[in-house]
Amino acid sequence: PRSSIFWFIMEQQVQVRQNKRARREAVLEDSSVVEAPAAQPAPAVAAAEQVVEADVPDDEPGITKLERLCATVEQKGAGLSKTDLNALLDHGIHCVETIAFMPQRKLCEVKGIGEQKAARIYAAAKQLVPMRMVSAAEMLQLRRNMVQITTGSAKLDHLLKGGVETGQITEVFGEFRCGKTQLCHTLCVACQLPISKGGGESKALYIDTEGTFRPERLADIARRYGLNEEDVLENVTYARAYNAEHQDRLLAEAASVFCESRYAVLIVDSATGLFRTDYSGRGELAERQQALNRYLRKLQRIADEHGVAVVITNQVMASPESGPAAYMGPQVKPIGGHIIGHASQTRLYFRKGKGETRICKVYDSPSLPEGEAMFAIDAGGIVDAPDR
Repeated sequence: PRSSIFWFIMEQQVQVRQNKRARREAVLEDSSVVEAPAAQPAPAVAAAEQVVEADVPDDEPGITKLERLCATVEQKGAGLSKTDLNALLDHGIHCVETIAFMPQRKLCEVKGIGEQKAARIYAAAKQLVPMRMVSAAEMLQLRRNMVQITTGSAKLDHLLKGGVETGQITEVFGEFRCGKTQLCHTLCVACQLPISKGGGESKALYIDTEGTFRPERLADIARRYGLNEEDVLENVTYARAYNAEHQDRLLAEAASVFCESRYAVLIVDSATGLFRTDYSGRGELAERQQALNRYLRKLQRIADEHGVAVVITNQVMASPESGPAAYMGPQVKPIGGHIIGHASQTRLYFRKGKGETRICKVYDSPSLPEGEAMFAIDAGGIVDAPDR
């Protein structure tokens, strides 16, 4: 899904890169004809060969491999060695886009990377991943071409103006048994559909913190769409998180997985559950909020770098109110306070309706007006609520 700005810009650079690759291949062919060993130093040839290999288009669009940084500074590299690449990988950096989006001072935390080398790496990343200002007209065209994943319900898709957007964080909160996990399961299958049918023709990654993931539900939803059950299950990567620190480490592994294959959806169900249990009481509230803020920032970075739709579920807590609100039924509000409210671009509030129906309300969005849509849950996942 091409939803990040840098992908839009990199498409404009394809022709330039192809021309440079052709020139490098010509240099290698000329160097192979020369018989004298001194005519072309071996390290330079090896570096040029690495650049040529790195220039080959990857299966994953928009991903620039770290091997590009092994080239010399003149060839838009940083002159890194294999040891430096391994150090970057051990630090959770798997592509040049990660470097381009991170602060330069963070590179100095990598083992063996000093200030001068960090400056070279950062300068090379800025050249390989050009980021510039764009006009509102370009941004509008980018959003028109953005891939949206269907929720399975036409009414819910209409409320969201097409479905769940890629390249941003969508938060779904509500009480238990209101359809949050069922939506996550449906998105895991829907993202594998063709783009013309509301899918992303890609895989899904599911991080489960509450033990509610059920692969048999994916098989049921696959039959609804007429997809092969085994293929659908193979295209969903699952990881179970057991504590907040483990949940944070899984994001580093997710970034590595996204560099190897094409993914459209990253689901975290739920994003706040383990933080509520691992940080308890007011004494650890500030520490919990800081840890949650860092975690959400990493999610946003993944959305920016890989253009995936990040969908997180959130728990709620009772909010006892005084005055007239006390007589309007139970009041709930999402966990995480302002931290998660500012991090999520779109916030959806799920609540129970009559019978098997559920109601989705747009709680907050920069582009969607406030509104509600009714849907239902059946064996095929999220579907339209029956007309009454």
